[in-house]
Amino acid sequence: MPTDAIITLTDPRSAAAEAYRTLRTNLDFAGVDQHLRTLLVTSAAPTEGKSAAVANLAVAMADGDRSVILVDADLRKPAQHTLFGLANERGFTNLFRDDDAFKQPPLQAIPNTSLQVLTSGPLPPIPGQLLASNKMAEIMTRLAGLAEIIIFDAPPIITVNDASLLAAKVDGVLLVVKAGGTKRDHVKAAKDRLAKVNARLVGAVLTHAQVDATLQYI
Repeated sequence: MPTDAIITLTDPRSAAAEAYRTLRTNLDFAGVDQHLRTLLVTSAAPTEGKSAAVANLAVAMADGDRSVILVDADLRKPAQHTLFGLANERGFTNLFRDDDAFKQPPLQAIPNTSLQVLTSGPLPPIPGQLLASNKMAEIMTRLAGLAEIIIFDAPPIITVNDASLLAAKVDGVLLVVKAGGTKRDHVKAAKDRLAKVNARLVGAVLTHAQVDATLQYI
């Protein structure tokens, strides 16, 4: 069962849920010139509310029967299975070593939405080796054939290299920033790392802001 952190499911008429729908609309406009089929969401550092923001955005993206797959690519501290109340025995990592899982990914449908979640699956000893492998490109192509948009929840970009490896492969990157928590130099470092891999930064999300809507697009 989804936790209260997924406000777009538990209280879809709230101001916060509406803010996620506004973010969805802004991302749609950001993809006018270059369509966003694959989107990576990362943060500068841990504890910025990234995974909850990804989950809510994925639900908002799936609004209107658009097929969406949310992939938990945080292979160090995965959270999507906990947020959505899903099993995590099989998931993303199984696609790298199991031909059956690759052919038929263990996607889990979220009731009353067109969203499917691919949880992390068993955690590998060195996540970067999987994300940098040739198989990763094959997996992205496979998933892209199953939904209109694929959203990846990636680890914080300045703590490990995982997000940088994925950022170079997707159509766009969204950066999560915590109001009153993220340091300015951390945001700059995150932008610099994305620039080094020629990632397309499409915007940022401000979480924990003390305003009427708890999330804004900036």
